[in-house]
Amino acid sequence: MRVVGFKLIIQGHTRLISRGLTFAFFLLSFVSFAQAQSTVKANIDSTSIKIGEQIQYKITVETDSLNIVYFPEDQTFSPLEMVEALKIDTTKNKDRITLQRIYALTQFDSGAYTIPPQRIAINEEPFFTDSFQIKVADVVVDTTKQKMFDIKPLIEVEKSNAKLFKTLLWIFLGLLFIGGLVYWLFLRKKPLTEEEKVALLPPFDRALLQLKELENSRYLIQDEYKKYYSELTDIVRSYLEEDVHVSALESTTDQLIEKLELLKDAGELTLDESTIDQFKKVLRTADLVKFAKSKPPTSVAEQDRKLVEDIVVKTKEALPEPTVEDLLQNEEYLEELAKKKQRKRIYLAAAIFAGILFIGATSSIVYYGFSEVKDTVLGHPTKELLESEWVHSTYGYPPIDIATPKVLLRQEIKLPEELKAEIADLQAFGYRSSLGLFTVMTTSTTFAEANEPDFEKPIEQLLQSFEKQGAKNIITKQEEFFTNAGVKGLKTFGSGKFKVPESSDLIKGKYAILSFGGKGFMQQIVITWLDDDKYAEKIVERVLTSVDVKTQS
Repeated sequence: MRVVGFKLIIQGHTRLISRGLTFAFFLLSFVSFAQAQSTVKANIDSTSIKIGEQIQYKITVETDSLNIVYFPEDQTFSPLEMVEALKIDTTKNKDRITLQRIYALTQFDSGAYTIPPQRIAINEEPFFTDSFQIKVADVVVDTTKQKMFDIKPLIEVEKSNAKLFKTLLWIFLGLLFIGGLVYWLFLRKKPLTEEEKVALLPPFDRALLQLKELENSRYLIQDEYKKYYSELTDIVRSYLEEDVHVSALESTTDQLIEKLELLKDAGELTLDESTIDQFKKVLRTADLVKFAKSKPPTSVAEQDRKLVEDIVVKTKEALPEPTVEDLLQNEEYLEELAKKKQRKRIYLAAAIFAGILFIGATSSIVYYGFSEVKDTVLGHPTKELLESEWVHSTYGYPPIDIATPKVLLRQEIKLPEELKAEIADLQAFGYRSSLGLFTVMTTSTTFAEANEPDFEKPIEQLLQSFEKQGAKNIITKQEEFFTNAGVKGLKTFGSGKFKVPESSDLIKGKYAILSFGGKGFMQQIVITWLDDDKYAEKIVERVLTSVDVKTQS
């Protein structure tokens, strides 16, 4: 029984292994088939060029039309430089698609170079092209026929004020717009409305106009006697208050009649008794309508309006002629009233303008932060550097490609006698901000012998130079650094207290030293900046992401 069972177990394992091999073979066949579906080819139009000439590097991909293809981007062809990447040319044939892209490459130094394999991803699956050997030849110059000239010296160029003028122009246009808006809404002499035109009429003319409008109203037709008599008495009371100078609006009927009789007795108002009696009768009727809900006949209401109009006319005739002094006082009063209105408009416009500025400033502070708004309004040296037009250039040989806020100027460095035998050439370029601690410097060193560079010694010398310049408490860290093209280097960074230029004060700052190199050469980038300066941090980050160096001398 044990022998039979053992045989059955072996047979089962055999069948399982057989099935597994069959499945693995099927899977490998499927993968091979899928890979066979996509092909990637690359070729170049020339393997030998002169300095500055271009090579046409063409990548052709044939695959299924549903697949997603990713072509190389940026400077992945180093040590050659990509000048241009043309648009992808697409050709479709049923369910197959052919994609073709051409890259224009160049090099400005003579020598033999290798274009590394390029990675093309099809549905995240990598495919690699072949590498190519390129020779870049010097341009032969016949110095017997072509006259040679010395390198021209640097020329001082005046700083462009275009950005400042543009900023001032936008500020001026903004203030002009706000000023025009304030003038249009508040300061300009607006066309008078009908109510304002009526209000500017003399009291007598205004009273007659209002009585005429009351006659044409629909109060009596709509059985609104209370409104009719209220408006009627308000018209005559307002006229008496303005022209006769008697407090009529706040007086009762009896008080108003009594005041008119006192003026008559004093000789200041020559009204006959019948006119005062008629006025008293109209006021009584109005009181009954307003307070006792009385409803006189329509003919009586119309007659009362005529009586009030007659009373206004007779009162005007009964008033003494105004003297020259009265006329002057009235004119001065009108002028003062106009000035008050103008001042009121100016104050209102100023308050609105201040409110707009306050709301704008508050909104900006809430959205951007107080320090950002303060630095924008008052200015900040490194913020201006960050927002300036940057310069992307190549410095020295072996070249260092880098983007900086300002162009780096050539620095004259005298080598010590003991180093002249070791260093064949040293090229340095740098920029130092006149305000703050921000500096950028690049150095390209070519050694007399083609040995691998030792980064530690130059870095130590740089840190010692910081200390000689007054720096203290220097903290140092190191880590690997890779450029966008994948060139490996060493990053030395840290903080310390640095001496302010032209001062004995020490301020807390940071530094970064990037070191690259190969046989017989070394490249370094040194950056220093103020600690807790967020704009300087952004500048440094942008500079570091732009760095690219040549991998061979």
